[in-house]
Amino acid sequence: MGWEIRMSVTKEMIYFYNTETKESMWTPPKDIPVEEVKKLSGADKYEEQLNKLLDGEKDQVRASHLLIKHKDSRRPSSWKEADITRSKEEAIEIIEKYKEEISQAEDKAETFAKLASEHSDCSSHSNGGDLGWFGRGQMQPAFEEASFKLEPGNVSDIVSTDSGVHIIFRVR
Repeated sequence: MGWEIRMSVTKEMIYFYNTETKESMWTPPKDIPVEEVKKLSGADKYEEQLNKLLDGEKDQVRASHLLIKHKDSRRPSSWKEADITRSKEEAIEIIEKYKEEISQAEDKAETFAKLASEHSDCSSHSNGGDLGWFGRGQMQPAFEEASFKLEPGNVSDIVSTDSGVHIIFRVR
């Protein structure tokens, strides 16, 4: 079967789901040409949203992030740590080291994705921290503001939200 287009009830956005591998992503799979994306199961049902996504609306950004949670985070647990006990200050120290490593890297995007895959406390770690495309009103305010201010290819300063502390890489 392969890829199909579905609707996320919580985000009220379409996403792409592979029925064979159970993989899901917010952006069209890179190995499928645009004309083929429009033929996927579900494309007719969500045609308007799909066209907006494929056109890459100006009021959307594509970003990746690396999240370090702390004991006061909204949900102080992650895929790699069931009970996070570090302080916010310790989380900031950790993320500052990753930010420094990225700033020294020749290929910032590749280094960011590698570090996010290995160290991010977000489930997006499995996609190198990639959050796909998102518009205003979909992320926590501080995260959204930082994402929209960044120029593509740049990394944010540390951003603190209810989820923890983040650094953000603006993809597009």
